[in-house]
Amino acid sequence: MIEEVKKTAEQKMQRSLESLKNDLAKVRTGRAHAGLLDHVMVEYYGSMVAVNQVANVNLGDARTINVQPYEKNMTGKVEKAIRDSDLGLNPATNGDLIRVPMPMLTEERRRDLTKIVRAEGEGAKVAIRNVRRDANDALKKMIKDKEISEDDERRAQDEIQKATDKAVTEVDKMLQQKETDLMAV
Repeated sequence: MIEEVKKTAEQKMQRSLESLKNDLAKVRTGRAHAGLLDHVMVEYYGSMVAVNQVANVNLGDARTINVQPYEKNMTGKVEKAIRDSDLGLNPATNGDLIRVPMPMLTEERRRDLTKIVRAEGEGAKVAIRNVRRDANDALKKMIKDKEISEDDERRAQDEIQKATDKAVTEVDKMLQQKETDLMAV
């Protein structure tokens, strides 16, 4: 019973970390990377799919992403989807190849992105603390139902706290790394 609660809590904390990692990957640092366009959706025969499902996305150089749609008639739709995304990118079409240059980040924009990154990190920490609270509530319920002893509950709470501290430390490391990347010129 206790092991199940701890295991579930640790898995949920791990999912929170993965979610943060994905969210941070979407915050661009001025360098191009193909994963930047993963969440851009384009209409494909009546349904919305990710750009990487209808086109080959790769790096042209350090500051350019090349997008080559599998079908010629998708070029305009893919270009429009990239332009309309919240990424602030301005793609240029050259035949059936779409070039997406990464604009230089201004100092002010870097500070704004740092604030966004910190907010994402705080959200992840809140999610991790909520997992801890839920696990502790489950342990309290077990003690109330006389399924476990108070000593077992105390030990389990300590282990859950250690897992929480470890996850929060990991969030801090991820934030520090992303802020360093953002502020590097």
